[in-house]
Amino acid sequence: MSPVSQNPSVRRRLTATTATVGALLAAAGLSAAPAFSTTESSEAAAGSGPVITRAGLDPKLVEGRGATVPFVEQEAENAFTTGEKIGPSREAYTLPAEASGRTAVRLTSPGQYVEFTLSRPANALTLRYSIPDTADGKGMRAPLDVTVNGKHKQTMTLTSEYAWLYGMYPFSNDPMVDPNPGWWKPEPDPVTKPFRPNHFYDEQRLMLGKTYQAGDKVRFQLPASTPAAWYVLDVADFELVAQPLKQPKKSLSIRLFGADPTGRRDAAPAIDRTIAVAKKLGWSVFIPPGTYQVNRHIIVDKVTVRGAGNWWSIIKGRVLPLAQPAPDKSVHSAPGFYGKYAADGGSTKVHLSDFAIESDVRERIDTDQVNGIGGAIGGGSTIQNLYLHHTKVGIWLDGPMDGLLIRDNVITDAIADGMNLHLGVSNVRATNNFIRNSGDDGLAMWSEANPAGLVNHHNVYDHNTVQTPVLANNIAIYGGRDNAVTDNLVADPIREGSTLHAGSRFNSTPFEGTLTFARNTTVRGGPRDLNWDLGLGAIWLYALQSNMSGKIEIRDSSLLDSTYNAFLFVVDWPVKDDYAITNVAVSNIEVDGTGTNVVNARVGGWATFENVDARNVGAPFVNNCGTFHFTGTPEFDVRLLGDSNDGGWTADAGAPGHCEDRPPVVPPPAPSPWN
Repeated sequence: MSPVSQNPSVRRRLTATTATVGALLAAAGLSAAPAFSTTESSEAAAGSGPVITRAGLDPKLVEGRGATVPFVEQEAENAFTTGEKIGPSREAYTLPAEASGRTAVRLTSPGQYVEFTLSRPANALTLRYSIPDTADGKGMRAPLDVTVNGKHKQTMTLTSEYAWLYGMYPFSNDPMVDPNPGWWKPEPDPVTKPFRPNHFYDEQRLMLGKTYQAGDKVRFQLPASTPAAWYVLDVADFELVAQPLKQPKKSLSIRLFGADPTGRRDAAPAIDRTIAVAKKLGWSVFIPPGTYQVNRHIIVDKVTVRGAGNWWSIIKGRVLPLAQPAPDKSVHSAPGFYGKYAADGGSTKVHLSDFAIESDVRERIDTDQVNGIGGAIGGGSTIQNLYLHHTKVGIWLDGPMDGLLIRDNVITDAIADGMNLHLGVSNVRATNNFIRNSGDDGLAMWSEANPAGLVNHHNVYDHNTVQTPVLANNIAIYGGRDNAVTDNLVADPIREGSTLHAGSRFNSTPFEGTLTFARNTTVRGGPRDLNWDLGLGAIWLYALQSNMSGKIEIRDSSLLDSTYNAFLFVVDWPVKDDYAITNVAVSNIEVDGTGTNVVNARVGGWATFENVDARNVGAPFVNNCGTFHFTGTPEFDVRLLGDSNDGGWTADAGAPGHCEDRPPVVPPPAPSPWN
């Protein structure tokens, strides 16, 4: 979804943006300003064992939350390195802020390296990194040497072609793009160009050629010659990839119909032919190991398409201009598997699994249908164990549609959302998915208003991990009825969004029934909204276009290391006297660290709080400014039930009537076990 409403009457000018942007551009070799700030050069203790994390934290702190994935995460800053650690920082438009855990390692000289120690057998890895862009924004390619135990050298070719966006929403790959004149911005004119570089990171997979054991050392080292002035390594995921799946019985291989596994020839017609024959026979379609060139949609309905595993069966293609706009308003084509659009009846009994889509989307064009999975897919369908990379959106489904299971997928480096359920979508469960580095909401449910009165309802996002969305929220719900967000791990939002969000926005239908947020863990949420110059909450409720009066339950969750608030309830200034947030029940919450308040209310309405324990809070627990009146009795009623809320809820300075416009941030200590 696009950033929050821009209204100058509730914005304050930011003071450090130009300096921050200038410093970052210097790191990319695009200006003469000093390089981005770093800590001192540091080196991990020799012989130390591997440090395994989840969302940059000790896995024990997030146990039971998020996706169970086949890889282990190791942060570069915890490995042995001869480079410099950068960060921690949470300032948008900086490399540390977009890094997992807000810290990474910079390498600048030939021979510098980061070395990881395997904690368990692995034969493959995924490296998340950043290298500079070029002055024209088209990106560069740069080598990086990889060795295991000092030998078995391979060379990865890293690229910035899919990173580095500029300007304002919907962003551009052109460093010299002018800011969108229709949007208010806090920076004074004339702005420094390139303006607001962001989306710095990309990731790449690598097969190691054999299985290595726990204790073996994987080193990423700068070669003697490279066009890149610097490399920033963020995180490495190590995985033991199984052998390719065998072709199932009663299935047709796409190679039988002429699909080229080398990727040199267009395989789309062969895949279409395979699907057509398989449907007549009642058989499935098999994608054997290989890389298959596809540059357009493959339409699927009442068919099973299975690969040999998402490391082995790869659909790879380019974004190509169309001779004229398509009926769906696309001006480009790109690889994707699409159900029929709802207007054409939609698709049912579709089963997609065990392959990858490597697309080529480098710029956000909202009218383009260049998503990995799209259309309307329901009726008992499944989308499982896919790897979706460099798409506009990983999975974008337009209803009405009903009945779909989305599980065990990895969606990374999308230009826009990771996943979005849009317009009358019902009875969809998305579980055990891993989403990282989306250019907009990681997971969204968008119940957009429509003449037919369709509403998103009875959908569930559970046990997903969503990390480092560059814009907007980790998980966002826009209207709808009786939806649920449970058991997720969400971390490190950057700007104009937070870890968990519910908003009456984007022409959404009202919230009805019960929206449930339960058993979630948020990590380093509640960032500063750059346009409002206001700290958000790890959980952020926003009444922009209507009252939010449907019941919202927030319970049994852990909110860890929030940059500003744990909870923000807010209305926009032009409608501050029109819309309220009511009927919110918060219970059984552990808040471990806030830069400012536990509750920040800037709206009329009420919420109850029961058994909400908080510690390491940087400002009075309750900051209640109501509908921006700042004096007198606030219009938001903070209802503390009994004496079950521990910490500092009833202190005079934090009583429900306390109001402070923008309290200073007191960074909390790192989260630790509660007991």
